[in-house]
Amino acid sequence: MEVNEEMVDKLAHLSRLQFNETEKAEVKNDLQQMIAFVEKLNELNLDGVQPLLHMSPEVNVLREDEIKGSISREEALKNAPLHDEQFFMVPKVIKK
Repeated sequence: MEVNEEMVDKLAHLSRLQFNETEKAEVKNDLQQMIAFVEKLNELNLDGVQPLLHMSPEVNVLREDEIKGSISREEALKNAPLHDEQFFMVPKVIKK
């Protein structure tokens, strides 16, 4: 696959990027190197190699739910700049 000016322009347009001529040449060179690397991988003999679906053979390794200590409401509100007796108070962010 060859990377040409039209391809670089189209990719720049789709990604909302703007390149000057020097940057465009660098991008073109980088894309050609990436495509050459992928094409080199296609030369590998992969007969009998199973696709890798997961990095580990383990499935759904989850920890047990444990109740752990927490702080009281008073301790949580102690360092809040604004609060009433039950809740943190924050500036209003939704305008009507």
